[in-house]
Amino acid sequence: MSRTIADWKKRLSSLERITESELTELHADSRMGVQKLLQSYLKQQEKAQAEQMRVEGMWRFERRLWEQGKKWIAGVDEAGRGPLAGPVVAAAVILPSDFDATGLNDSKQVKKEERNRLRQKIEREAIAVGVGVIDVPYIDRYNILQATYQAMRVALSQLQPIPDLILVDAVKIPRVTISQHGIIKGDSQSHSIAAASIIAKTTRDEYMIQLADKYPDYGFEKHMGYGTPEHLQAMEVLGVTPEHRSSFAPVRAVLCSS
Repeated sequence: MSRTIADWKKRLSSLERITESELTELHADSRMGVQKLLQSYLKQQEKAQAEQMRVEGMWRFERRLWEQGKKWIAGVDEAGRGPLAGPVVAAAVILPSDFDATGLNDSKQVKKEERNRLRQKIEREAIAVGVGVIDVPYIDRYNILQATYQAMRVALSQLQPIPDLILVDAVKIPRVTISQHGIIKGDSQSHSIAAASIIAKTTRDEYMIQLADKYPDYGFEKHMGYGTPEHLQAMEVLGVTPEHRSSFAPVRAVLCSS
């Protein structure tokens, strides 16, 4: 006796993968409801396989370096170079080789709830995590690029053990004696860099949400300091705060017009 559609729905929603004989049975079942369940299951399996391949591929830099005898590999990334307000934040992370990286990706590609979950996992399971936060006065005095480098250096200085090598997203960090390797779009190419991206992004977002309590009319909790139309309008009406970067043209324009 063939299974009911409800039975198949329950079976296909279970965590256990179906057998080859079950797959054959599903393909042979002409009921439209069963075929819809089958197509949905196959799509889910295809998506899961693609995610597994993506996750495996993002270990390739680390695996190559581990094979070369590099034990402690730190990923470094930043958040907040582009906004008109708030600090720039960098993070440095050393992951263990058995870290379950499911879902880990460039922080911009990960939803807020998942970023927060990953942050907790990284902070709980990483070998070491460092965070550097560089404020607006430093940004305005030395420029955003130099502030970003400084945030990265601060984050790296907090790591114990000291990394054997640094993987960093695109840039080369000056005044760092540890060997480093820049990777274009590194936060989507390396789990170590992606982990740093998650830590940097969530740390900075947390800061901007707190800043929204201090300056409630600017919408910092929504745009995180970026130059959205809402933010630009708030600056024009309310003026700028000490958290705005006066070295950035839109902020400087408001200051000059006031």
